[in-house]
Amino acid sequence: MPVRVVESKDNARLKELRKVLAAAGRSAHGRVGIEGPHLLEEALRAGLRVTTVFIAREDERLLSALRVPPETEILRLPAKLLDSALATETPQSIAALVEPPDWTWAHILDARPKGAELVVVLAGIQDPGNLGTILRSAEAFGATGVVCLPGTVSAWNAKAVRASAGSVFRVPLLAVSERECLEELHGAGVRILATTVRGAQPVELVDLAGPVALIIGNEGNGVSDELAEKADARITIPCPGSVESLNAAVAASVLLYEAARQRATRINMTPAIPQHSSKSLPHAVDRGARR
Repeated sequence: MPVRVVESKDNARLKELRKVLAAAGRSAHGRVGIEGPHLLEEALRAGLRVTTVFIAREDERLLSALRVPPETEILRLPAKLLDSALATETPQSIAALVEPPDWTWAHILDARPKGAELVVVLAGIQDPGNLGTILRSAEAFGATGVVCLPGTVSAWNAKAVRASAGSVFRVPLLAVSERECLEELHGAGVRILATTVRGAQPVELVDLAGPVALIIGNEGNGVSDELAEKADARITIPCPGSVESLNAAVAASVLLYEAARQRATRINMTPAIPQHSSKSLPHAVDRGARR
């Protein structure tokens, strides 16, 4: 595994890392930045292509615990130089540029078995910690995918990636327009449920065992009335206490748990929870399916 020494802040790869972490998106080469040994290990386990690893020369030993492919570029640099490119308040000693999965609607809607689609639609989620937590809950409770509507924070925000604990590498994820989202879901026979505080059915009385999409709204304003009108029904989580509504990530987690519980009950307590392993990543399936 060849290691190249970098001493300049103007190194092209370091500038790319700095830019993608600051912008929370993909570079011109389609890569995203991640920080820390845990996330790098999760990316490798998920089968993502890691193009470049940045390691502080004082902590080069961290590489020995990671199965970095031999073709990966390794750049060793002073800790202060690496810190200057990272987004966290307490930078770690290792970071990387990776090629994220290129998910399509087929990954979200072509569930096995058919009819097991469970989709989370995020409408204006602005806190990256909430988004990352929702991704982690989506994977834990068997969601087939997450769809981000305009106004939702990037899933590649450093805080969102950390909060997802690696789920962002495995859960099918799309960022699309509201119109495309509704058309695709309705076209696939997925029932769309908007979460609201008033004028809604308690979630335990709603059938979540079939193909459903759960719309989670903005932290401050919830799901807009306009979007809720386009849903097939409205659901709510009854709160017997004095609190009127829940944090967006908590609400999503409760709803996903209820969906998983209903599905487990329907099939004799054997959860139909799909596994998002490296075998299910986009590069291992037919890219010609759907979009």
